[in-house]
Amino acid sequence: MKNFKKYYIVAAPPEDIYKALTTEITIRLWTGDAVEIEPREGGEFSMWDGAITGKFIQLDPHKKIVQQWYFGEQEEASIVTIKLHEDRRGTSFEVQHTNIPDEAYEDIVEGWNDTYMASLIEFYEE
Repeated sequence: MKNFKKYYIVAAPPEDIYKALTTEITIRLWTGDAVEIEPREGGEFSMWDGAITGKFIQLDPHKKIVQQWYFGEQEEASIVTIKLHEDRRGTSFEVQHTNIPDEAYEDIVEGWNDTYMASLIEFYEE
């Protein structure tokens, strides 16, 4: 299992970013794909036509989102923690993804950089 941690800057306030990560219509706008989401602790979600699935563990409005991402039958949960911090350029978006299966690590990191965050950043730059 491997871990990933990185900071990104998104040109929008933390309140907007939080909404973009927890509201179905907003997620559809920046991903362009089908979304199913129950934004409550214990609620499940599916993004990018099911490419990312999991459940919400913790929601601290405008500050922090903790999710479990599903990777088959692995013993230890894969946990994504997103922290949103106000920044003079918008929001400092901190992501920490733990317990990524070794065989999925490169694809997950590429997904964070080139798909997930690239789409979110581009959405707010337009």
